[in-house]
Amino acid sequence: MAAATALGSAPVAWAAGLPAGDLERRCWLESTRERSRVNLREATSVEFSNLRHGFAVRSPFAVDFAIRGMGVAPAGVALGGTGHHHILINRPMPPSITAPIPFDDSHRHFGKGQTGTLLDLPPGRHTLRLLFADHEHRPHFVFSREITVQVRGPRSSTPRPVIDPARFAETCASWYQDEVATPAPPDEPLRVLNVRAYEPLTSPFTLHLGVGGMGICAAGAQPEKPEDAAQVGHFVLQLFDARSFRPVQTFRLSNGATQVNVFAGVGDYLARLRLVGPDGRDRLPPHELMLRVVKVEQ
Repeated sequence: MAAATALGSAPVAWAAGLPAGDLERRCWLESTRERSRVNLREATSVEFSNLRHGFAVRSPFAVDFAIRGMGVAPAGVALGGTGHHHILINRPMPPSITAPIPFDDSHRHFGKGQTGTLLDLPPGRHTLRLLFADHEHRPHFVFSREITVQVRGPRSSTPRPVIDPARFAETCASWYQDEVATPAPPDEPLRVLNVRAYEPLTSPFTLHLGVGGMGICAAGAQPEKPEDAAQVGHFVLQLFDARSFRPVQTFRLSNGATQVNVFAGVGDYLARLRLVGPDGRDRLPPHELMLRVVKVEQ
């Protein structure tokens, strides 16, 4: 929903809040720490930020990408430390580390610098793996583990899972898997992917960032065609004290990064996510999210 903010009169898009129902809210909050925990073990890795092995989903379903230790740039943009995402669907890893990744339905390319996609797959079991590659589609061999998802059926005709309080653990799992795979509303192209407004967080925490309909390009290079260059930018995340609106931190992800680790004290914060071009101007209306830190992990 677009509205003005206390930080200015320009329109912004506000993040979705926690689920309205008591059972749904309880279920969602049970996974808060897993979704937002900082990973300090792997310097460079790629993963599905919303899907896990064994999830059951309705199709089409959202697939969110996460890359750590490198940045995103579109295909054709040669910039060190960057690349773009590919999904291998029901396929093994490519046998060659030097050949470009093939173009076909089982090798999906996201050469516009996308941070996620929708997959529409038939009912049944499917394997998925993310593979990060350079400007010429040659693998960096930064790749995710292979996961299996079970497509229950078409989203239009398959009932949405419902939480049964008598079987909470089992039905919460089904509801949650469907919830995180539900496509984002079309009026929310720019958003924080893994956290909702006022969700109680333990600091430090990770925020996964995404944009629909546009792509990410690290600063320092741009696609050659002006029409392509106008469709990319890089993220800037600003953190303000929620009471005084005093600036607390600014993360300028000019390297094409799509996630950020936040270290903040207990309190409420307003996070403003922007997608900016090389000139620093916003490509889209900013996205704002109220963050609530309830604990600091020592």
